[in-house]
Amino acid sequence: MRPRPLSISIIGWIFIVMGVLGLIYHSSGFFEERPFDLDWALVTLIRVLAIVAGAFTLRGRNWARWLLSAWIAFHVGIGYLHSWQQFIVHGLLFLVIVYFLFRRRSAACFRGKAQEPGGVD
Repeated sequence: MRPRPLSISIIGWIFIVMGVLGLIYHSSGFFEERPFDLDWALVTLIRVLAIVAGAFTLRGRNWARWLLSAWIAFHVGIGYLHSWQQFIVHGLLFLVIVYFLFRRRSAACFRGKAQEPGGVD
């Protein structure tokens, strides 16, 4: 496996940190207001997906970069429902993240060891 580019490390850690911060933010004061809500469960699931995708992106798993792309694409749609400013910001973030996740240099770190040419451990 090739060394991970700095851009992939930054993206992975951003998703992990933002997922954790989102969980803390959406959980603060929640249980005093209502014991359980389906909306809260869905938000929690989305935040956990961000954490998992970020962590496995750091480990070089190909499916994780696709999950990150789907996650930010979902947020582009959510931004569209909220305001055009959020839509534009999430759209620009989507373009930047997808560029760094799928450029040739980054794609090399997501290939398994078995695909490395002449790879003897």
